[in-house]
Amino acid sequence: MKTILRYVQIVIICIIASALTATASDTRQITDMGGRTVTIPDQIKRVYAPSPYGSYILHSIVPDLMAGLIFPLKEEDKLFLNPAVQNLPVIGGLSGQGVTANMEVLLTMKPDLLLMWGGRNVFRDTASEPIKKLGVPYVYATVDSMVDYPAVYTFLGKLFKRQERAARLAAYCRTTLSEVEKVVSRIPPERRPLVYYAEGADGLASECDDSIHVEILRRAGDKNALRCHTSNHKGFEKVSLEQVIMYNPDVIIAQEKVFYEKVKSSPAWRNVKAVKNGRVYLVPHVPFNWFDRPPSFMRFLGLKWVMSCLYPKEYPVDIINEAREFYKLFLGSNVSENDMKKIVGGNL
Repeated sequence: MKTILRYVQIVIICIIASALTATASDTRQITDMGGRTVTIPDQIKRVYAPSPYGSYILHSIVPDLMAGLIFPLKEEDKLFLNPAVQNLPVIGGLSGQGVTANMEVLLTMKPDLLLMWGGRNVFRDTASEPIKKLGVPYVYATVDSMVDYPAVYTFLGKLFKRQERAARLAAYCRTTLSEVEKVVSRIPPERRPLVYYAEGADGLASECDDSIHVEILRRAGDKNALRCHTSNHKGFEKVSLEQVIMYNPDVIIAQEKVFYEKVKSSPAWRNVKAVKNGRVYLVPHVPFNWFDRPPSFMRFLGLKWVMSCLYPKEYPVDIINEAREFYKLFLGSNVSENDMKKIVGGNL
């Protein structure tokens, strides 16, 4: 009898030890980009990013692991995105200021990791109480500018065990920044065109030169017409038509199609140099905005597009072919030449 009891005890001990070993091997500790030590699942099966910045970057590296979307997808966008994301539920966002996400849907999707987004230079944990109460581990990617994206991709590559893919994306980002910097450095400031960034249906909202929303313009020669200090993170500084006429920009970058289509024939705008010379360009936005709103990984393609608009001789890139290669690399989407021409031309 004692022998049997002893055998049972050994079996139980082995089972417990095995369970503990399995539990330990099923998790790992990582240090996130905010310097926090976090225990996460060894194999991440489902991740959710409760901010536009984090959600967009997941599309580029692990669309197959996404648990849900921040915003509904437009039908025109679905053609250029991974099939794995096209029928995901819209969960919404979470922030330190409150909760706008559908918590019921979030819990139903059972993410085993949350990807948060924060500033690199002055990092602080901004996760809200609802996030902490979920009991789901969360990690931070910290970003202040486009320069930080290679490090973010490297971090995400290790996090999701997609190092090879992450290395390719990081390399593209580094190479783009480097080549643009070299081209711009060879162009004297007085030869760089003055740019007005037109937002809103009337084109009379814009961004100060220090805004996160116009980082592309800073990197493409720093000739933004609005020289001011941004009033808030959202931007959309109000501008009068008289101010625009006074700036007399060489180039207008338009965010809204309705403004782009009417400005060329508008009597009020016809004497602005950019309009007279046919140098008004509409930001491509399918499936994600190339320039801003939100400022995402798409800006690396957007930077090349802006450079081709501002400096066609000094930066003679074939933007259609470049964009097709970018979509293939970052989004896994094979876009035809005709469709890409429509995207770049604003016809989608």
